[in-house]
Amino acid sequence: MTRFSANLGFLWTDRALPDAIRAAHTAGFDAVECHWPYDIATGDVAAALTETGLAMLGLNTRRGDVATGENGLAALPGREDEARAAIDEALDYATAIGAGAVHVMAGKAEGERAHRTFLDNLHYACTHAARRGQMILIEPLNPHDAPGYFLNTTAQAAALIAQIDSPALRLMFDCYHVGRTEGDVIARLRALWPIIGHIQFAAVPDRGAPDHGDLDYRAIFAEIAAHAWDKPLGAEYRPIGKTEDSLGWMAEFG
Repeated sequence: MTRFSANLGFLWTDRALPDAIRAAHTAGFDAVECHWPYDIATGDVAAALTETGLAMLGLNTRRGDVATGENGLAALPGREDEARAAIDEALDYATAIGAGAVHVMAGKAEGERAHRTFLDNLHYACTHAARRGQMILIEPLNPHDAPGYFLNTTAQAAALIAQIDSPALRLMFDCYHVGRTEGDVIARLRALWPIIGHIQFAAVPDRGAPDHGDLDYRAIFAEIAAHAWDKPLGAEYRPIGKTEDSLGWMAEFG
């Protein structure tokens, strides 16, 4: 049976994170994940996870100055100290709540200097994550949703993972982002399977619930199951109206 993780960056955003965790448990999710939990005390999040029995799969490093449009720091030349402070903060927060993975956000950048900066910061992140038994994830973001983001294709991500050559570094494969820009999601899953660390999903093109749109999630989930994937898949979609009213797909696909 396919299991699902509620991404609380998009689901139950009208509630504080601990209450969103409780809502995900009530709705029948098998795990949770989040984006930027740093304004919430780790003790409050850990208590909600313990109460519900859910695991927090992962979280993101800070984006930087959101007011000026920043969307990550790790590929920004000259910002290495900030990027590594964000990595340390994310790893510490993940440790405190028992989360197994940190998504290191690259940010808006381009060119060889950005590539070298991202590599250096990923080396740093992987070294520190490996000591804790944690995973570092990188995720290509499509240019429609994240224009200017440094990491924008799975081929680019695969090349970075090969260069780093660390068992701590894996690909966050988001079916939505891949579907928006790279076409055949199942073909990309098959090609990238050895380096995938987490899988997320949403409808294409509107990023809604997976029960409509251009992607056939019945076929995609069957493909994932055929690979004996046993981790919850991340529901990272934007519900229309109340999150509870958008969950009919769980019974259909679960």
